[in-house]
Amino acid sequence: MLKETDCVIGIDLGGTKIGIGVLNVSGTLIDSVRLKTDFKHGPASVEKQIMQAIQDLKNRTKVEIKGIGIGVAGQIDEETGVVRFAPNLPGWHQVTLRKNLEREAEIPVKVVNDVRAITWGEWLYGAGKHYQDLICLFVGTGIGSGIVCQGKMQKGDNNTFGEVGHMTIDFHGPRCTCGNNGCFEAFAGGWGIARQAKELILADNQSGQSILEKAGGYLENVSAKAVIEAYHSGDPLALLILEKVKQALIAGCINLVNAFNPACLILGGGVLDGIPEILSFIDKGIRETALKTATDKLQIKTALLGKNVGIIGSGAVILDVLKNNVG
Repeated sequence: MLKETDCVIGIDLGGTKIGIGVLNVSGTLIDSVRLKTDFKHGPASVEKQIMQAIQDLKNRTKVEIKGIGIGVAGQIDEETGVVRFAPNLPGWHQVTLRKNLEREAEIPVKVVNDVRAITWGEWLYGAGKHYQDLICLFVGTGIGSGIVCQGKMQKGDNNTFGEVGHMTIDFHGPRCTCGNNGCFEAFAGGWGIARQAKELILADNQSGQSILEKAGGYLENVSAKAVIEAYHSGDPLALLILEKVKQALIAGCINLVNAFNPACLILGGGVLDGIPEILSFIDKGIRETALKTATDKLQIKTALLGKNVGIIGSGAVILDVLKNNVG
């Protein structure tokens, strides 16, 4: 039984940074830290970083920590807390993260996919508050989603529910990192945007000069961020690429709205944060093309919780475990 004074830890574990925060039982973030992920020395080194940061936060806040929630970008076995594979963390295959952290911390730990954690945060404390049917779509390096149906977070048979980045948009499209062709994120994810820019600049070295400038003059450094910055400068190639991205996002969202009939569609992530004006086009495209019965009551919103959403969402996950005594 949680007391009003009890707290939990929420962790957003990424390939470059780790966000770690203390939340009270109401989900309010009390204190937090951000660290550079020491992925080069393997999982044990990252786990050591996490435990040291938790101890530092406990010393600062003087609160009792009852559990730890952690969101990781990758394939997670939620029942066992094993990270099957984390593409942004080299060497992370079949890592027993829950077991390792529970052994060190001696409190319950829950490990989930990072976008599912984000969805928990937006559902309980952000743009999705009070909705029982919602989809949270985050467009960053890749594309992921969390889906709530009739008041329950969906997991699927093998914890892969919401892997919408690998919906096929075009069978003849570009190769995805998963090995298939034409996946959603190959067109509209951050890495897909960078790929398109590199290929087009290689094909015509007179185009995309502003993109190259934003990338420091090196083709290998071209990123979605560089393309978006060039787009805001009016670069013709960047405008062309982001028009294609917009169309892919509309197509992907239409599929989701028609398939799941959410009351609320929440859009967020680094790519969309960089081009907020695109959201009105996505909204318009969905309403013009998706089934009318699926859009009659649909609310399309921007994610609200900002840079701390992963921390807050992971904290929300472990709070749910502790309050409802579920694993």
